[in-house]
Amino acid sequence: APPAPEKLRRVVAASLIGTTIEWYDYFLYGSAAALVFGKVFFPESDPLTGTLLSFLTYAVGFAARPLGALVFGHYGDRVGRKKLLVVSLVMMGCATTLIGCVPGYATIGVAAPILLTMLRLVQGFALGGEWGGAVLLVSEHGDARRRGFWASWPQGGAPAGNLIAVGVLSLTTTLLSDEAFETWGWRVPFLLSAVLVLVGLWIRISVDESPVFQAALASAERRKREQRATGRDEQPPILAVIRQSWRDILVAMGARMAENISYYVITTFVLVYCVDHLDLSQQTALNAVLIGSAVQFCLIPVFGALSDVVGRRPVYLFGAVGTGAWAWVFFTLLDTESFPALLLAVTVGLVFHSAMYAPQAAFFSELFATRMRYSGASIGAQFASVAAGAPAPLIATALLQSTGGSGAISLYVTAAALLTVVALVAARETRGSDLGEDDAEPAPDATAPDPAAAAAVEGRGTS
Repeated sequence: APPAPEKLRRVVAASLIGTTIEWYDYFLYGSAAALVFGKVFFPESDPLTGTLLSFLTYAVGFAARPLGALVFGHYGDRVGRKKLLVVSLVMMGCATTLIGCVPGYATIGVAAPILLTMLRLVQGFALGGEWGGAVLLVSEHGDARRRGFWASWPQGGAPAGNLIAVGVLSLTTTLLSDEAFETWGWRVPFLLSAVLVLVGLWIRISVDESPVFQAALASAERRKREQRATGRDEQPPILAVIRQSWRDILVAMGARMAENISYYVITTFVLVYCVDHLDLSQQTALNAVLIGSAVQFCLIPVFGALSDVVGRRPVYLFGAVGTGAWAWVFFTLLDTESFPALLLAVTVGLVFHSAMYAPQAAFFSELFATRMRYSGASIGAQFASVAAGAPAPLIATALLQSTGGSGAISLYVTAAALLTVVALVAARETRGSDLGEDDAEPAPDATAPDPAAAAAVEGRGTS
């Protein structure tokens, strides 16, 4: 049954605010890596090499996201979505605040980038568990008819977080001189995370656990009692989803390729391209990303609602095909060194990204059964991020450094779009799926003894 409207709105608001804060923390690092980390933590390198090294620490965070997906997914499917979301928010906020306290290379030498990398790993681990829980909490509270719309709101946390991160950085660079910003001003947005996390916790603790999960938990308890009576154990959620839904995991991973790579090229690498390659000001590049993120935040619920009408796959396909084609126009517009052209390039790129990102929450939620949904959605999304979002700014910067132009980068984004199109063609349409407990009985643990088989063997041995 559809939940009470005020309850659903409260859940949506809690998920949106929580994901916004976590993405703020995560994207803040990416923007700072493009603008200032190379100078603060790798000052002995030339500008592009220093940026490459800072992006390397940025990519390390993605390496921890699959581990976070496995750990949070397992316990999220066992003890609930809400509890794990509180843990992820606290971890992310603490790591981000501490990044703002790390001394630079000039003060403590090589220990500075090492500490930075360790805290980035904690950020990645926390985000690996955040995304799946946030979108599932909303998806499992809502009804099938408007699930695409409601589940898209936590997705709005990404552009909203990026909007706040870039906005705070933009304000800081405007108010401070370049020297003051590089010396201490960049730390202010990181320290601000401590305040944001307290607000997020207060809101997130106030919501209820997903009713679908509560029903699934009660069902699981009944199964455990029955299985204890027969001597067989149910597989852990991680093993069950890999064994039973590996095709859907591959679909989710493929669907993430164009979405993840294009986003980090449009919002993070664009800062490097504009500042280091085109010699535009930091403020010009930040303003374009700022406006584009605001437009994207407004478009995500629109595309989410559209996926409720025409289906998840058609909307997602539109975004993937558009991304592959726009990659070639994107850099052509940037090379004009005109702010209106730069703004158009970033905004249209984020429009196509929104068409993929908005239906993603409902789409991935509907691919998996309740008892393994947190694990399946998180594994599919976060394992793909290691191959997609993690190296995207690093690869784009290396291609720019080696070729001196943008053609190879456009080809890279187009190849990712083709992978996503293939995954979507192979996928099933999920619009209207019932997120209640799944139809099939969970597979037993293959290592547990089968009492019936054992009895049969014993009978043959005594006859």
